[in-house]
Amino acid sequence: MKRILSGMQPTSQLHLGNYLGALKNWVNFQEDKEAERLYCVVDLHAITQPYEPETLAKATREIAAAYMAAGIDPKKSTIFVQSHVPQHSQLMWLLSTMAQMGKLERMTQFKDKAGKNAERAGLGLFAYPVLMAADILIYKATHVPVGEDQKQHLELARDLASTFNTRYGVDLFPQPEPVIAGPAPRVMSLRDGSKKMSKSDESDMSRINLIDDADTIAKKIKKAKTDPEALPDNLKALDGRPEALNLITLYAALADQSKESVLTQFAGKQFSEFKPAFIDLAVTRLSPITARMNELLSDPAQIDASLREGGEKARDIAAPVLQETMKIMGFMP
Repeated sequence: MKRILSGMQPTSQLHLGNYLGALKNWVNFQEDKEAERLYCVVDLHAITQPYEPETLAKATREIAAAYMAAGIDPKKSTIFVQSHVPQHSQLMWLLSTMAQMGKLERMTQFKDKAGKNAERAGLGLFAYPVLMAADILIYKATHVPVGEDQKQHLELARDLASTFNTRYGVDLFPQPEPVIAGPAPRVMSLRDGSKKMSKSDESDMSRINLIDDADTIAKKIKKAKTDPEALPDNLKALDGRPEALNLITLYAALADQSKESVLTQFAGKQFSEFKPAFIDLAVTRLSPITARMNELLSDPAQIDASLREGGEKARDIAAPVLQETMKIMGFMP
């Protein structure tokens, strides 16, 4: 069976980059009648760095609401919270016994997040990729939608699946395949076209959040960094113009057009003409998501009920996989 699994951390509000780079594609996967889909709010990953305990549950609901508002239907896909399925943590410990320190030390995301204080970093941050591997393997997921920054972690999951199967002479875990899809895999900051749009950026003007209203979206696009040159009629001419390329990329992704066709439409025009069209498009596409999110968040019990049901479905899949894993490893029943 084809089984798709992915997730996001409840660290802060989701933004346009999360929608275009992930959520939009997740929704499209629902058209695949041959696939089972599981979408997780990975709250255990969120505590590997400093966080506010009093806001964790609220943020978890907000991410789940964003999933549903973007179009992920709990009747077609399983939406659940990572910590509601204890088998994630249990399998993570089993896999950690065969995860090599050297490979974990080479993980670029650990280096980036730990920075110069790697020796002071917590074990959770260091072992983050092992937990991600457990997230995937506990469901025997075959396909994992990931961004470029997560491909290295997925390779570790593949390595651990292979190591386990080889060590115990079984064929328990499949090799999960990365799925990198969508017209805007790398959405850049509105304030700096060389930096990825990020939830952690100090400037809220650098991103369009999924809860932003129409006026806020318009304000952010108006103030988005550009350059004084007119838009060209070909992509090559955007080399060295990262902010211009970013806005064209965003427009194309929201409009479901190619970047080339967008440039044909706006060739020779200044950003003073392009931005109003971009604002209209962004508001049209994002306002329904914002409205649905606000509706869902006004009734947290509805979100919680969906997550409880999703958690039950996820545990029904995960529990026998963990049981089989432990049996293979020689644990008492």
